Amino acid sequence: MKGVEVMKIGVFSVLYGDLSLPAMLDKIKSFGLNTVEIGCGGYPGKDHCDPEVLLADPKKLDEFQQTLRDAGVEISALSVHGNALHPNPEIAQRFHEDWRNACRLAGKLGIEIINTFSGCPGDSDQAKYPNWVTCSWPTDFFEILKWQWEEKIIPYWQEESKFALEHGVNKIAFEMHPGFAVYNVDTLLKLREAVGETIGANFDPSHLVWQGVDPVAAIRELGKHQAIFHFHAKDTHIDPYNTAINGVLDTKEYDRLPERSWLFRSVGYGKDYKYWKDIVSALRLVGYDYVLSIEHEDALASIDEGFGKAVRFLQEVILNEPMPQAWWI
Repeated sequence: MKGVEVMKIGVFSVLYGDLSLPAMLDKIKSFGLNTVEIGCGGYPGKDHCDPEVLLADPKKLDEFQQTLRDAGVEISALSVHGNALHPNPEIAQRFHEDWRNACRLAGKLGIEIINTFSGCPGDSDQAKYPNWVTCSWPTDFFEILKWQWEEKIIPYWQEESKFALEHGVNKIAFEMHPGFAVYNVDTLLKLREAVGETIGANFDPSHLVWQGVDPVAAIRELGKHQAIFHFHAKDTHIDPYNTAINGVLDTKEYDRLPERSWLFRSVGYGKDYKYWKDIVSALRLVGYDYVLSIEHEDALASIDEGFGKAVRFLQEVILNEPMPQAWWI
């Protein structure tokens, strides 16, 4: 995959999972885009790209690549979000195999970025379900965190970083997502320090905003480490009434829209132009001139309308020409 010199708008393909690969590419082209992030396993599924099938059949792999070439569309990253640290061995193994197959396919396609989750273990080897710890007291929680990081998270990603590099994947882009071990800047940098510079972010503001994180500040901090590898353009609306009553921690189902403390929204329906212009400016300031990949999960807008409005909004805020020389100096 060749890097781009300027920012461009792309899209995460899963919103059109009901379309064939050629139809999906035609659809995004109709919105004026030519960059796509492809789901290839884990939670995003394999609607447009099944690594196991493509790796087993060189002819199908060639057809996949030719379809992209014919459409004039490039892949910004492969995405295989999952939980390979799940305490249920069968679930963990399925996610693990999806991850490794994504790495193998990336090597064949010449793609260096894979977006994923860090995963979340249980509280012990006897656990049945993941245990996401958000506080260090009572001290039981601190002991769980210590065990998770030292026995599961760091060893796993140390090994998988080596595997990724063997297949040309030098950027493992974690989405900082609540419910998983890496959910903010601090935890991302903790894993990066333990594993190495292959670890970075698929920076998605929507998961940070409701935690109280300022995306610009987070971008500036990660930028010091050149640790932003990919970017998801997705917005969040925080409901002032519901949060005033219950705060931001919310386990209500996503279809209980009026009751939730926050909702995922199309870009521009959570925050305004100034907010997003500040984000784009911060990205450029720290040297990120790559894709803004739209992830549409807005329950209030249809797919086409929500996606289309996100494209038009981003066209107003993106800086899509190269940085100039300081001609006034």
